[in-house]
Amino acid sequence: MSLVLFSRPGCHLCDDARVILDRLGEPYEEVDITVDDALHAAYLERIPVVALDGKELFELFVDEPALRGRLDRVNRR
Repeated sequence: MSLVLFSRPGCHLCDDARVILDRLGEPYEEVDITVDDALHAAYLERIPVVALDGKELFELFVDEPALRGRLDRVNRR
C-alpha cells in the first residue's frame, strides 16, 4: 500500500491533513510540491491531496471516516 500526502510548507490545510493521517497511524510519504515545478503546477491550487496506491482520493479536505474505511478495506486484502 502506498499512501501519499502532497503538500507544501505554510499550508494550514496540509497541516490539518497531516494530523488526520498521523491519527490514522498508517505510514505515508509526504511530498513537498515546491521542490518540483511539475508537481507545483499540478497541485498548487488543490493541496492537500491524498493519494492511495496512485489514485487521488481527497483534495483540499480529508474525510477522515472515508479514508479510514478505504484503508481498512485495503488492509483486509
